[in-house]
Amino acid sequence: MLRGRPRRAREAHAATGDDPVGAADPLDAAQERRVRAVLALGGVPQADLPDGVQQVRLRLLERAASGREAPRDVSAWAAVVASNLAMDWHRAKRRQERLGERLAALRQPAEHPSGEDSSVLSVAVAQGLDGLPDAQRQVVVLRFYADLPVRSIAEQLGVPEGTVKSRLHTAVRALRARLHEDEVV
Repeated sequence: MLRGRPRRAREAHAATGDDPVGAADPLDAAQERRVRAVLALGGVPQADLPDGVQQVRLRLLERAASGREAPRDVSAWAAVVASNLAMDWHRAKRRQERLGERLAALRQPAEHPSGEDSSVLSVAVAQGLDGLPDAQRQVVVLRFYADLPVRSIAEQLGVPEGTVKSRLHTAVRALRARLHEDEVV
């Protein structure tokens, strides 16, 4: 039931076009409390709970707008969605933390190269990249500079993952040879 009305009553109102539920809040107070509890128990901070509740509402409204029927047990469905949102929140938090760590590592002075050495290395890598075929350069930049996983690169380029891996392998081997050849590393 959605807002305490059986599905047949909602369908009858929807067929006549005077469905007050369509304009009303799809979650009643008890369902909203349950969603908040699931989010909080999932580790979502208090400040982010209202956003989580709104996300559950939005997904329920999107489901209705797409023509799919309402879940049999809206409260259970909302709890599962809230649980998934809590997991998504933690994943995003971990991504942000890893990004922060990588940025902090970039800000710290490197152990081995001095300013001059790192400049020479940067120029050599840039020249090495320029010497690669376009397809190989593209996957190297996406993988190592944009930090995209192989699967995402393959999806974005519309090629199999094996092709991305092959291009990466060939490009890295060529870059390594070029850097050794130029005696940079």
